[in-house]
Amino acid sequence: MKTRTLSRLALAVLIVVILMSVFGIFIDLPDNTGRTPSQVISDGADTQLGRMFGDKLAAHPGLNGVTLLAEGRDAFVGRALLARLAERSIDTQYYMWHQDTVGRLLIKELVSAADRGVRVRLLIDDMYGSDGQDTWLAIDAHPKIEVRLFNPYTRSQPKYLQFVTRFKDVNYRMHSKTFTVDNQATIVGGRNIGDEYFDADPDLAFADMDALAIGPAVPQVSTEFDEYWNSEYAYPVTTLLPAGSDADLQALRDQSDAFFSESRTTSYLQAVKNSKLANELRAGTAEFHFGLGKIIHDSSEKKAHDENWQEELLISQLAPYITGSTEEVIMVSPYFVPGQQATDALCKLAQNAVRVRILTNSLASNDVAAVHAGYTKYRNPLLRCGVELYELNEELKNEQRKAFSWLPGLSKSSLHAKTMVFDKKRMFVGSFNFDQRSLHINNEIGLVFEQINLAGPAAGKFDRGINRIAFKVELLTDSSGKESLRWRGMQNGQEVVLDAEPYVGFGSKAAVWFIRLLPVESLL
Repeated sequence: MKTRTLSRLALAVLIVVILMSVFGIFIDLPDNTGRTPSQVISDGADTQLGRMFGDKLAAHPGLNGVTLLAEGRDAFVGRALLARLAERSIDTQYYMWHQDTVGRLLIKELVSAADRGVRVRLLIDDMYGSDGQDTWLAIDAHPKIEVRLFNPYTRSQPKYLQFVTRFKDVNYRMHSKTFTVDNQATIVGGRNIGDEYFDADPDLAFADMDALAIGPAVPQVSTEFDEYWNSEYAYPVTTLLPAGSDADLQALRDQSDAFFSESRTTSYLQAVKNSKLANELRAGTAEFHFGLGKIIHDSSEKKAHDENWQEELLISQLAPYITGSTEEVIMVSPYFVPGQQATDALCKLAQNAVRVRILTNSLASNDVAAVHAGYTKYRNPLLRCGVELYELNEELKNEQRKAFSWLPGLSKSSLHAKTMVFDKKRMFVGSFNFDQRSLHINNEIGLVFEQINLAGPAAGKFDRGINRIAFKVELLTDSSGKESLRWRGMQNGQEVVLDAEPYVGFGSKAAVWFIRLLPVESLL
């Protein structure tokens, strides 16, 4: 009887799924052919930012100037100050934009810029776009602001059902993150917009990295932005929802005024006024390191790509920098599911005497256990061929991480930076995780640049700090050929060696074991 009941339940579930899938065929997104195309402004050199950076760029023709934004406060200040200095345009795209302290502060900066006559184009991926749609509609009512949602969900069907009825479509997400002002300066990196990415949350922080760039990389980002903005997948928010009104915009202004008078926003507002980076940007004395480089990114049409488009993928553009390294490769990726092809390429490097070191999240620090399950499949093969693997030590005390961390933010939570260093000469900073989603599904962007004064110190900090902030994973083989893993790291200032995943219980390990049995690697 019990078996029969379960069979009926399974059949009922199957019928419901089929019906939802069929139903989904008849639920289309609104027509998007009426969207108005627009392009990057062409007169950015005749702006305050253009004049501020003009002499520096003239002294380094053809080169990009880069400064790294590792600290959360500096990353916020960079965006806020650029917005305050904007005279012509702000073009910005993000996977996630929270309606919290940082998110609302930056919305205020965008509205203030628009009030001065600056054209603002805001492109948000719709994975979490509905979380802030009242804000998007309100600011879109401003005559100088337009908001578009990338690859949206239909509003005529519950979002969770669309993971069944429209899975093939909604599985593809715009994970790119850029902030470009007057076509003269841009910020590219791993941060979404939210308190946890900018050290504004007292209990949670992601260690992350952005690059503030001037020079040829900026129009390259602008070209990428235009491609995405004018894509058939970018929907004006008013195509999906009833348009906001002047009253909605005014209500947002009133709420903002009340919010900004609260004490929790004070330190961030003061940072914009008083931080070292803020003062240097205003004075035009911020230090930039110059070198060759370029923006690499996935096409906005990645969703429709087939195997013939492989050369246009970000990874295809990044691969020569990895495989062309002759001394060492350092990878920092919060989610690391390389797949067999990349595993073979990394192993070939290691076997050719190139030192390959990879830092990723441990099971304890990873916020997506399924990704860790995908990663564990490649752990032994990589270690076997000589690749060095490090996993974030989740339980280090705050003061220890703060003292030894080479990535600020590790004192509170997990790794989120996506960076690479090649031969201490070249670096990559961007939105790209070395996992299957970033490789084949999501749209990504990053800056590759050659600057020994940035790449060298970054590699040196990794050397000095890695054993303090992470467990080194080691592979053991007994006399019968059986392999096992152990984790070597620090606890309470003392070196320890563990023979099981650190700081996780049986339930987490069982979940990883079960997920490994499922055919889901291509989604991780």
